[in-house]
Amino acid sequence: MTQHVTAAPALTDSVPTREWWRDAVIYQVYPRSFADGNGDGMGDLPGVTARLPHLRDLGVDAVWLSPFYASPQADAGYDVADYRAVDPMFGTLTDADDLVREAHSLGLRVIVDLVPNHCSDQHEWFKQALREGPGSPLRDRFHFRPGKGDDGELPPNDWESIFGGPAWTRVEDGSWYLHLFAPEQPDFNWDHPAVKDEFRSILRFWLDLGIDGFRIDVAHGLVKAEGLPDIGHEEQVKLLGSQAVPYFDQDGVHEIYRDWRKILDEYTREDGTERIAVAEAWTPTVERSALYLRPDELHQAFNFEYLTTEWDADALRAVIDRSLAAMNAVDAPATWVLSNHDVVRHSTRFADGDEARGLRRARAATLLMLALPGSAYIYQGEELGLPEVTDLPDEVRQDPAFFRSTGQDGTRDGCRVPLPWSGERAPFGFGPVAGGPSWLPQPDSWKDLSVAAQTGDPASTLEFYRSALAVRREHPALGAGRGVEWLEAPEGVLAFRRTSATGDFVCAVNLTSSPVTLPTPGTPLLASAEADAVAAGADETVLPADSTVWWAA
Repeated sequence: MTQHVTAAPALTDSVPTREWWRDAVIYQVYPRSFADGNGDGMGDLPGVTARLPHLRDLGVDAVWLSPFYASPQADAGYDVADYRAVDPMFGTLTDADDLVREAHSLGLRVIVDLVPNHCSDQHEWFKQALREGPGSPLRDRFHFRPGKGDDGELPPNDWESIFGGPAWTRVEDGSWYLHLFAPEQPDFNWDHPAVKDEFRSILRFWLDLGIDGFRIDVAHGLVKAEGLPDIGHEEQVKLLGSQAVPYFDQDGVHEIYRDWRKILDEYTREDGTERIAVAEAWTPTVERSALYLRPDELHQAFNFEYLTTEWDADALRAVIDRSLAAMNAVDAPATWVLSNHDVVRHSTRFADGDEARGLRRARAATLLMLALPGSAYIYQGEELGLPEVTDLPDEVRQDPAFFRSTGQDGTRDGCRVPLPWSGERAPFGFGPVAGGPSWLPQPDSWKDLSVAAQTGDPASTLEFYRSALAVRREHPALGAGRGVEWLEAPEGVLAFRRTSATGDFVCAVNLTSSPVTLPTPGTPLLASAEADAVAAGADETVLPADSTVWWAA
């Protein structure tokens, strides 16, 4: 049963309000892996609430929560059965209200995941559509179609699921329904007015509770091309994000988001605080992504082109330039992200088989990201330098993609292993009981990477993140603005200047495997390498391999 609670209070007066999202640092919490409040081995909302002081001390501006709605958990909560209820494994609606209130009291905003492309096959609409059979009006709210072949035994078209296999499942009466993800996740038909009405109501429900924004899952997928045409290409997943397909990034999605923007604007607080929406939009180009951010649509979109760029100076400079140009064209902030719950952690992606090198590059990449104009996203655990867990036993895996493909590669459990907070043995403070359960096993080596183990150690990755975010807050040139001024630099090095009314700032990144000597542009603020490795003289600075330095210039 849906509970009703009063709205959480707004943030304290000391927190900036208007257009806060343009340069915000937003921390992604994957609830089942963040903190376990009741000891059952699964993270939950009370666990998140108890650990919010960690995020305040880290220095982020907002927290984004992956789904915690009522769900059979066929895809870790991205199969929603009830959009207005909290799944019992995560707590109650009262717990969600408590979380929002506590976050606001700590100066943190709260963004929640919204999953509008598809629901669970246990959603009441879909269950009733199956019960009523062909001709049911409820079937029009999804994509039910007759099959091809002499007896309708073939899928209606050649679309493939993102998780592998056909994007269609046949039901007992012979009809087929569309699911771009798992069979337990039927796609909504967004041409149907009832679907549009329902999500307007869902938006208002969570805005009334007091949340500050939404992250829109599969924002590019709601509208399908008329007639659901064949693609004519096998292994379609290889096309995603690089080529146009008839089920993603259709122009009709923009009408939906113009409608949503009106609702968000209605909820602007009296002090001018805006409620926002962030698009997860995989599109062929960053210019296509920018279309979601026109002034009457959404506020931000994830920069997947940046996330997927290799550790290469020319490639990074090119994607930074393209991103800034595309976002400036629609007066939207660029966003920068290195990891999330769907990709291999960047400390492992950048490692090339050497874990120490991966961590060096990850720290350097973080300083580069935080020096760019716009908003930055941090995925839980990257502030601890956590690597991808690549040796999970098959019997503990839960990602549906694992069971529909060929093993570990390309699946997502390795970046979802629960966080280590303290202690010498698993679950390292993840739950309240020493030696208690954890839904995915943690490596023994993580005892040295826990929050407690790293706190107070000036060489630790955690203290490095805390310092970086503190410096970013103290220097207005960081995060703000619309562009960078590239400076001359040796091959394999990126150097740029940021300017503000309170002074200039210079960032330099050495993406090579050897030290590089640069002219010293000002007073050193922070370096990703160990402090004694950055030799700063009156005229020159030696920049170690795979490192970044910030200066006040």
